[in-house]
Amino acid sequence: MSGTNTEKSMRIHALVHAIMQFFEANRACATGIDQALEKMRAMDLSLRASVDVPPRDTRHATILTEAIEEITAPDLRDIASCLKRARRDLAWREDNAQFYAPNADLGDGYRNCNLHSLLIGPNACGFEAQDFCLGLFMLGPRTLYRDHAHDAPELYVNLSPRSGWRLSSKGWQDYEAGSIIWNAPGEPHATRAYDHPFLSVFVWLENIDSICRVVPFPDWTDIEESLCRNKF
Repeated sequence: MSGTNTEKSMRIHALVHAIMQFFEANRACATGIDQALEKMRAMDLSLRASVDVPPRDTRHATILTEAIEEITAPDLRDIASCLKRARRDLAWREDNAQFYAPNADLGDGYRNCNLHSLLIGPNACGFEAQDFCLGLFMLGPRTLYRDHAHDAPELYVNLSPRSGWRLSSKGWQDYEAGSIIWNAPGEPHATRAYDHPFLSVFVWLENIDSICRVVPFPDWTDIEESLCRNKF
């Protein structure tokens, strides 16, 4: 491994372990963290086990930079610092509905600006793993990620100051930076980003090859129009 690649691997390694340390510090705060830690502890996440995947930039680079700069919560300081250093080492990809059934109605807002980068998982840019993935997920400003469900149990750590969530088809609720969201298998959930981008850590604990299912909700058009007009 060349010196440049070693430095890249070190930065991604540091980011993964900063996320893991956040999990350790918050293991009593939410469902799913203990399961995530158990799986991660069973993996070889040492520097020697890191994979060398070429970085991949994104057309949403300006929005991504804004989202990273807005990670200011004190308990996220280490994640923010490591992510700033590793941002250009990561492979950023867009979800073009490849995780959904054909013709799934995800909405133009989501299709226009979403990003993810796998740090652990199949073809990840940090560490290879099967039936487990951990990464970063971004939505552009004023975007609704419509209600959907999947068989993979899912954990989110909100890195951005404010985001809206509808969990189990109940009412909308805003969550602050550092909050932890648990989506049990099959439970519908939706996310909305307001006038700033939304950035998070996400984990799929198992069943990562399961197809996501859109769960229709009657207020999508109203929410998307309100987001566009910055009414929230």
